[in-house]
Amino acid sequence: MQKTRTLIKRVISVTLCATISFTAIGLSQPKTAEAATSKADRVISTGNKYLGVKYRFGAPSGVTYAFDCSSFTQYIFKKNGISLPRTSAAQAQKGTFVSKGNLKKGDLVFFKVGSKRIGHVAVYAGASKILHTYGSGGVRYSSLNSSHWKKNYVTARRVIR
Repeated sequence: MQKTRTLIKRVISVTLCATISFTAIGLSQPKTAEAATSKADRVISTGNKYLGVKYRFGAPSGVTYAFDCSSFTQYIFKKNGISLPRTSAAQAQKGTFVSKGNLKKGDLVFFKVGSKRIGHVAVYAGASKILHTYGSGGVRYSSLNSSHWKKNYVTARRVIR
């Protein structure tokens, strides 16, 4: 009987130690997917503050009275600790390639404009929506599935880690 009690105590002790160890390991693992989602949400939230701000081609970096597409993405990402170059073509060289079917919130999406292979950049906001600035509407959301954006889609890059 004594041997059985000792054995049960040892099993319980080992099980408890293993449970505590595995829990501690799980708690110490970085939550990269959650961190990336949260940073993406922060980037989009920052962009939302500028909905309606007018579009101006060649708008200077760092100003908020007007944006062009790449100054907008550069600004909202910088506010969230991510440095991007000034032009959409240069931004298209950053991060890692993402296929259109694997887009996540916060990914940069690129489009051709006229003869420019990369002439426009937007932020994927989820649910087939992009946040960007373009034309007379200024900063706004558009559908990635609209005929214009679907036809002119080129590539996407993930810069949020």
